[in-house]
Amino acid sequence: MSGLILTLESMDERLLRGLVLRRRGFADVLMRAITRLADPGVIIPLTLALASGLVPGARSTGMLAAFALTISHLAVQILKHSVTRPRPQLPVGIASLVVPQDRFSFPSGHAAAGLSVALPLALGLSGVAGIAVLVVGLLVGVSRCYLGVHYPGDVLAGWVLAALGVAAGLATGLLV
Repeated sequence: MSGLILTLESMDERLLRGLVLRRRGFADVLMRAITRLADPGVIIPLTLALASGLVPGARSTGMLAAFALTISHLAVQILKHSVTRPRPQLPVGIASLVVPQDRFSFPSGHAAAGLSVALPLALGLSGVAGIAVLVVGLLVGVSRCYLGVHYPGDVLAGWVLAALGVAAGLATGLLV
């Protein structure tokens, strides 16, 4: 088992290194903006606005997003404080482009939050709009690696927690 963990950690480090070594100025600005979409001061008011009915026709979608966000956040906090994986060590001369909110890396709370809200919205919207929202939700996770504050495995775990939160919400009857 420890051999598998070492292999996964090595892959995580190589993928992250490959990404941060390919940063570009315009992408730096874009990824900083995208990652902010899942900051608590943005994602929580957005979810509450949806769930409260402030956005016409989005109440059930908002309720599902609120449920998924709550479930995924609780799971993220439990795992972060159980696993205590440190933030990535970036190559010499490369710095994180944002300051993380805490010192632990696994799983990514931003990735979980972004997808916890994007998935219900994507389910509630049709066609291109739904796909666009889903892509933005996934880009929040990618931005966390690009910015140098999470390994790809952290982001993948956050996405899984978000998907589980949405699935649990749908299973309890919170329909979109």
